[in-house]
Amino acid sequence: MTLSDSVRTVALVVACVPLVLLTGCPQDQSASPGKTSAQTTAPAITQASSTTASQSGQAASSTEQSVDSSARAFKVQQLINSAEAAYRSGVDNYRAGRLDAARLDFDSAVDLMLTSGMDLKADPQLADEFDHLLNAVNSLEMAALKQGNGFSPKIEEAPLDTAEDLTFPANPELTAKLKAELQISSDLPLVINDQVAGYIGYFANSPSFHAHMLRSMERAGKYKTMIQSALTAQGVPQDLIYLAVAESGFQPQVLNAKSGAGGMWQFMPTGAYGLARNGYFDERFDPEKSSIAYARYMKTLYNQFGDWYLAMAAYDWGPGNVQRAVQRTGYADFWELYRRNALPKETRDYVPKILAAVIMAKNPEKYGLDKMVPDEPVVSDTVSVDYAIDLRLVADVTNSSLPEIVALNPSLLRMTTPGDMPFDLHIPIGTHDVFTERLKEIPQDKRSTWRFHVVRSGESLDGIVTSLHAHMSDVVAANGLSANDGVDTGDELVIPVTAAASTRPQRYTVHHGDTLVTVSDRFGVSVEELRRWNHLSSSAVRPGASLAVAEPVKLAPGTHVHGRGSRKRSGSRTVSTSVHQGSAHPSSGRAASKASGSSTTSKPAGKKSSHAAKPSSGTKTKKKATR
Repeated sequence: MTLSDSVRTVALVVACVPLVLLTGCPQDQSASPGKTSAQTTAPAITQASSTTASQSGQAASSTEQSVDSSARAFKVQQLINSAEAAYRSGVDNYRAGRLDAARLDFDSAVDLMLTSGMDLKADPQLADEFDHLLNAVNSLEMAALKQGNGFSPKIEEAPLDTAEDLTFPANPELTAKLKAELQISSDLPLVINDQVAGYIGYFANSPSFHAHMLRSMERAGKYKTMIQSALTAQGVPQDLIYLAVAESGFQPQVLNAKSGAGGMWQFMPTGAYGLARNGYFDERFDPEKSSIAYARYMKTLYNQFGDWYLAMAAYDWGPGNVQRAVQRTGYADFWELYRRNALPKETRDYVPKILAAVIMAKNPEKYGLDKMVPDEPVVSDTVSVDYAIDLRLVADVTNSSLPEIVALNPSLLRMTTPGDMPFDLHIPIGTHDVFTERLKEIPQDKRSTWRFHVVRSGESLDGIVTSLHAHMSDVVAANGLSANDGVDTGDELVIPVTAAASTRPQRYTVHHGDTLVTVSDRFGVSVEELRRWNHLSSSAVRPGASLAVAEPVKLAPGTHVHGRGSRKRSGSRTVSTSVHQGSAHPSSGRAASKASGSSTTSKPAGKKSSHAAKPSSGTKTKKKATR
């Protein structure tokens, strides 16, 4: 039934209500008309009329509610159909190799849901559809697509994934030797038994594992202080940091394409971790927020089981599964459950492998890990924004590069922050004040499209306008210049850019007759930029080649398929902000659900309206660079 049919039905029902009130309800045919008692005559009629009116009113009200419900259902279905159409168009464009068009389609599908004005959480059908879109767009192919280029850093395999499905015969001599040689002091109850010794022996003789382990320990330098702070705050052992060696190799954007688990701690998209997830960002990929969630979750598991080995097993398999194994056997002891085969093989191996990695990391000289140089810690200023701002503009006003801004904000899935909710934006250390000061020159509703430029030596106003795809008249007006004014090195310019120009293609397919010069002219970039972005050693380009014509950046999480690929996780579906409970990552086919610093001061040389796009004054009010 269409909406118009429903409305006509309501009108008909309402029109019939007076007839119902006049005729009343059918009388009881068992009563003889001549034998009706006096005292029941008048009251009976009045009561019947009142009851009939009430029932009729309720019927009309019920029908109106039914129409409202039908209208809402119709609106919901229209929204879902539109989102699905945009998504299917994206899939078609993706398969045809039209990657930029596909990315816009996928963003459009999610935007349709987010901007619909409907409560996505309250409606189960909308919640299911929105979750479906998020999972599809962030799946293996779509995550790779949203990177927009082929030059993003490759996600390395997590070291412990190289040791799947191994079994080790008992070797008392090796176990005794390792016990005698190795330092095993830790705030975790480390143990060297036959199972742990077997993995230490295997890892020690595996060149690939050594390379993976070494790189993981180097990468840990970026986040070690931050993770340790989160663990300390929850009062849990510091050596729990080494679970990241197994889960991600300390890579914050790892995504398990089969299970959907993501981030440094491989949390599922559903689970009780307090991490928000929507069409703009996914906090599972935020190193700090996910580490805080990890520390809290491990503390919860330990409080439940009173044993760190069982807590680690529950992290892998799910607390409900471990609890049932304990109840079934009567043993709240990991090694006893191990001996009784009460755990799936992956979980039985998970704890010994982590213990082996911890022990090796605490004995770096013995295992050739002492010469590694940890990566520099990631530090940044943090600003909370509740408006949409393009990351290119963020790079402009902080005098940094787009890849640098993207790297500081690994949880962002788009080139812009959300426009209707707060977001903690990380910017280079020491740029908080200059960021705030320069943004005053750009109206808030223009920050998702406009640009900012500090004039470099040798640049002309005409060249700047051309390179940023703006119009000279707009730039002159926005900066209070006259048409004949020139620019000096260090001048700060606001660059009004149209939305269409700001979303220009990221890649271009070379045609016959194209050269790097013609391509650079077409997209307003330099030949040297094209060479650098595409790793070209010469100016030769062949027809059919795909060139990056905008600076390659990494936005969406990279994909990484764990060796334990057969594991699956399930759980309740959620919408915008997901709060989840269960195992932290897929397990054995079973499942369960799992920034400030110093700043510089801006000292403008002139003044300019901070909100008006086109000041009326023609007076030159350029500002010297503040940084």
